[in-house]
Order: sequence, then C-alpha cells, then structure tokens
Amino acid sequence: MATPESPYGTSATVVGGGKPVRVHHLAAAKKDGTKLVMLTAYDAVTAQILDAAGTDLLLVGDSIGNVMLGHDSTLPVELDEMVVATRSVARATKRALVVADLPFGTYEAGPEQALASAVRLMKAGANAVKLEGGRPRAASVRALTQAGIPVVGHLGFTPQSVNMLGGFRVQGRGEAADALLADAQALAEAGAIALVLEMVPEPVAARVTESLAIPTIGIGAGARCDGQVLVWTDMAGMTDWSPRFAHQFGQIGEVLRQAAADYGTAVREESFPAEKHWFSS
Repeated sequence: MATPESPYGTSATVVGGGKPVRVHHLAAAKKDGTKLVMLTAYDAVTAQILDAAGTDLLLVGDSIGNVMLGHDSTLPVELDEMVVATRSVARATKRALVVADLPFGTYEAGPEQALASAVRLMKAGANAVKLEGGRPRAASVRALTQAGIPVVGHLGFTPQSVNMLGGFRVQGRGEAADALLADAQALAEAGAIALVLEMVPEPVAARVTESLAIPTIGIGAGARCDGQVLVWTDMAGMTDWSPRFAHQFGQIGEVLRQAAADYGTAVREESFPAEKHWFSS
C-alpha cells in the first residue's frame, strides 16, 4: 500500500518525498541512507513508465549505441543523437532527475568543448550531464559546475575507453584502487553531484563511498554504494543475455515476442481486426 512517504506502493522511503527529484535531494539521500534508484531511458514511452514506477534518476546513456542503435560500443554515438534522446526522455518525465551522457569526442578536448556540448544537452531538457574519467576531467567538471550545469562523474570501467582498457574488464584492483580513490576525490572536489562506479571490486567501491560526501551509484560495484543503476533492457529482460552484474526483474522480451506472434496469427487467421476495431460509414 502506498504511503505519503512512498507513493509507489513500497514501504521504502522515496527520494524527494514523491516530489520532483532535484540535485540537493541526492546529497540528502546519502545523508539519510536512502538508496538511489537509477535506470537508463532512451525514449518517451520507456521514460514515462520508469518515471511512474518511482525511479529517482533516468540516465539518457550513450549506451543507446549498443542497446538501441545496433552499434557494438558507445563510441559511434553522436551528440545530435543524444540531444534527440534527451529531449524525448525529458518531455515524458515528471519526477525523476534526467541525466544525459556526454558522448565520446564531445568533451575530451577540455572545458570549453565540454561546456558547449553540455549546454546542448541541458537545452534539450537534461537536469545534469555525465562524463567519464578521473583527475584529467576535474577542470571540465569545475567549469560546468561554475556554469550552473550539474555533473555526474563516471569511474571504474568507462565504456568510452574500452580500447585503452583492453575490453570489458574490472577496474580498481590492487594498486589501482588508490588511483581510483584519488580520481573520485578530485571529481567531488571539482563539484560533481554524484559518481557512477562501474565494474569496481566491492571493497574498493565501499571505500570510495565512505570517503565521499556525494553519493555513489554502482553498476557491478557491490551493494555498499549509495544507489544502483542498470540498463533498463537488462533489468527488464528484453534480451536472452545480460551482464553478470545485472538481474532480470522481468522477461519483457519474451512477452513482446509472444505478443508479436499472437498478432501475426490473428492477422493470418483473419480474427483481427474484428468488428469492434472498425469504423462505420
């Protein structure tokens, strides 16, 4: 049953008390121990559903390249494509904080390029932008923050650096843990509002989480992060395969396949459309 604190039918505390999620709610959630719930969204229909479910943050991820556009990585994704997706998600979202990825090649040159790219995403309706990388990105994070653009950082496995990292590999093991912590602290000091930790050993993610005043959002980083994020198609079971760190909370792909098959049968057997679907003259 829904409660004033939890209008979505769960007993857990809802970030922002059911009102639109703002940047200041993220720090408050960490302080209160309230877990942040984040999912990707790439279109208005999906965004509306996930928003109505009580998702706190919707990430318009450059994972749109892999998930929706047929690419084998995020690298080919263009800023124009991210603008269209961000605009679609923002139009359909009433409560969640919309975070849009800066795609590869749109911010690496430095603060000036990052600001120009981020402004386009904010004009499309984003409430914040996300960029990958540690200390080398601190200047850009600071510049965006000073320009009034909230920034979410992304450390650990960073998909845009897949070629440099040698594939999809866990990051932050051994001596690299200290470097990851230093990166996290640099981004926080530069003004980042939150930090995504991807494919990071659980103890390392916990160490980073405990050291920061801003929330961490994990994906393959254990349960001690301040929140979790998944690609929505992995979460919903749209495909037969999902990453090790994901759990399928539904089998939407099979439901869709069966619905399409039933539709095809109905058309071929001439049971659809029926009279109730017709228009009279």
